[in-house]
Amino acid sequence: MKRTAFTLIELMIVIVIMGVVYTLAINNFSRLSDTSKTVRLDNLKEYLASLKYAKSARLLCLDDCSHCAIYLDGNKTKKVDGLLDDSVKTYRYSNSYGFIQKEPETFFNSDGVEESVCFSYTLDNNKIGDQVLIAYKNKFYDMTPYLQNTQVYNTLQDAKDAKENLANAVIR
Repeated sequence: MKRTAFTLIELMIVIVIMGVVYTLAINNFSRLSDTSKTVRLDNLKEYLASLKYAKSARLLCLDDCSHCAIYLDGNKTKKVDGLLDDSVKTYRYSNSYGFIQKEPETFFNSDGVEESVCFSYTLDNNKIGDQVLIAYKNKFYDMTPYLQNTQVYNTLQDAKDAKENLANAVIR
């Protein structure tokens, strides 16, 4: 009889250990799936902010935007294909002049040769990104809010109205 009681206790301990291991494994799988989200313009800022880096996280698209990659602290870490084409436009906003098209930044590859940049978006070590509006396929992605997710507008006028309303609210 004692042998049976001891076996039941051992069995219960094994079941508890298996439950703990199973719970830990499921949590790790869900964390892995969170970081492997598909990169889109509407979640680009949040995606880059979720990565681990010390200096900067950058999405860089070269040539006709057919070759995009994520760079963490200057090192290429992940290829991103099919995100953009060369119709993408980047604007910065000025209260005085409205939206002004931003010219692409320069990029030198590992051999020191300048590459043709189609699109670039960068977050610094404080998770603060470029203050830009991205126009792509009749949608306008506002990357300027610091503490909010990316705002998406259907027209450039909607984005301009939102900026003017914000400026008016600050003035009041």
